[in-house]
Amino acid sequence: MRPARADGPLSGVHPPPLIGGGEPDRIDAVDNKAATTSSGEVARPTVLVVDDDDDARAALAKILAADGFHAVTAADGEAALDRIASEQPAVVLLDRIMPGLDGIETLRRLKAIAPEVPAIIVTGYGDTSSAVQAMKLGAYDYLTKPLQIDQILIAVRRAAERRELGAEVEGLRSQLDEDRSLRALMGPSREVENILRQIRQVADSDFTILIQGETGTGKELVARAIHQLSFRRTRPFVALDCGGIPETLIESELFGYEKGAFTGASQRKDGYFQLAEGGSLFFDEITNLPLTIQVKLLRVLQERQVRPLGGRGTVPVNVRVLAAYNVRLVDEILAGRFRQDLYYRLNEFVVIVPPLRARPHDIPYLAKRFLTEASMELRRPVVDIHDEALDVLVRYPWPGNVRELRNIIRRAVVLASGLIRPEHLRGLVSDSIQTPSAPPAPIAPTGRSLRAIAETAVAEAESAAIRQALHITRGKRSEAARLLRIDAKTLYVKMKRYRILGQDFVA
Repeated sequence: MRPARADGPLSGVHPPPLIGGGEPDRIDAVDNKAATTSSGEVARPTVLVVDDDDDARAALAKILAADGFHAVTAADGEAALDRIASEQPAVVLLDRIMPGLDGIETLRRLKAIAPEVPAIIVTGYGDTSSAVQAMKLGAYDYLTKPLQIDQILIAVRRAAERRELGAEVEGLRSQLDEDRSLRALMGPSREVENILRQIRQVADSDFTILIQGETGTGKELVARAIHQLSFRRTRPFVALDCGGIPETLIESELFGYEKGAFTGASQRKDGYFQLAEGGSLFFDEITNLPLTIQVKLLRVLQERQVRPLGGRGTVPVNVRVLAAYNVRLVDEILAGRFRQDLYYRLNEFVVIVPPLRARPHDIPYLAKRFLTEASMELRRPVVDIHDEALDVLVRYPWPGNVRELRNIIRRAVVLASGLIRPEHLRGLVSDSIQTPSAPPAPIAPTGRSLRAIAETAVAEAESAAIRQALHITRGKRSEAARLLRIDAKTLYVKMKRYRILGQDFVA
């Protein structure tokens, strides 16, 4: 039996006249009618409507079909995930309250298997906590009941347009077989060719692979390339940001849990290992894993089975593990932050990704590729980069690597018109000019103690470093913490101390 809802089935999509005069239970008729245009030539964007209420599902399908969409439906989260694989929808309209897999859990799984598909969550009036949670999980938008037809159509049209634009950008990246290669994504340098050679050697094996490189160098691109060239390519590639999940949740997220395993565990949930079954599981910045989880990960790698939290038995898993890190593992082992036995188990093959400053020949290529993508996405008439601006880019040391370069080019595209010039590269012109540094000015006696002076200097240096890291990562705290080699909680405390707001750095 469906759980009672105080606000009714989507609160009766308003106004009712659009859902009358038909046969609401015959969803297939709606779907078939919406699949083609009158001429049978134009494919319409597919919208997957997920709701356990038959009337609400039928009403939404009719509204969307009348507006030119191909509406397909699913009555629960499991069915929705199956339809996503078969239908490849442009947009998913997802009710939050459903038996079995609710909308939030369905969204989480959707983002693991099809992160490019925008999802719109439908929540009850005043249910702000669910809306916030959905947005954090990657929902494109959320709608609150009672729903209005204009509200539905505007949100779906915008999401479909976003998906189409994303597909155009992705098409630009992969329009030819050669363009799908790692060389097209990372650059034509000998260093990238060396990475490709290593990948070809090991991709079709089942080796566990370590990927070493600074933050922003493209380690996940390398991991995805390994997966795409392996025999597991048709199975899921699941990425886990080891620094982005609180320590108290990492075990349940990684291994899953059974119903009743802890307060709030109202239903069984698969972990990342189960979601990646048959495919590849990528641990991004594996050194951020707590030591207690490292012990359990080692056992999983040795025994090829996981024990969900609260479970009595184990579940066999068939997953290839890829792991990336941006610090010297030897130093982490000596400091007691990383287990030596786990390192030996993971260290079957190592791919080293050089920083961007060690690949200067890739900088002009990447800058022009990011220019093409950004000008299309942002709809700006910027077509090229001036030679002087290219010289500035090549001379800059790029502490944030490829990610920083991409952000700088995106900002320049917003500022420029026709041609990117040095003045459009904020902060890089002065930074890239190598001038002898002036000796520090002598500190006049102030009556303060040496300890007080030192504490002030440390605070100023920390504040400047945090601001620079947030500038490079466009306000993303987890990435900034990795760049600074501190945990996210420490960064949060220091940002609060120095009154630094992450939103001030979002481009």
